[in-house]
Amino acid sequence: MKITKKIVNELSYEIVGCAIEVHKAMGPGLLESVYQSCMQEELTDHGLEFKSQVLLPVFYKGKDVGGKLKLDLLVEDLVIVELKAVDIMLPLFQAQLLSYLRMAEKPKGLLINFHAENIVNQMIPLVTERFALLPDK
Repeated sequence: MKITKKIVNELSYEIVGCAIEVHKAMGPGLLESVYQSCMQEELTDHGLEFKSQVLLPVFYKGKDVGGKLKLDLLVEDLVIVELKAVDIMLPLFQAQLLSYLRMAEKPKGLLINFHAENIVNQMIPLVTERFALLPDK
């Protein structure tokens, strides 16, 4: 299948729908690990392939320096989803996701905070240069 901006955006839309469903069912105030488990169930129910707690090796100047970063969810091998359950969304979280996207060479990421009245208002979509290079359709 040819990967396009449209496909990536439609997938992101579906992921956000899953997060809304989890938020409606569970509400705010729980641990991130609870939302992670619920998201995995919802993604499965939607027939989406994903990996959770994906270890990403750290390379410096082309050399594996032995560190490992952990992605919360990688959906359809295209979109990284970072889940939060925090009162305040720090700019650091966006920087973290952008770094993950670049290192994993993925086009788009979603930063989703479940400790919000409306998760869509606090959700932050991020794209990389890789996304910009994709064809529109």
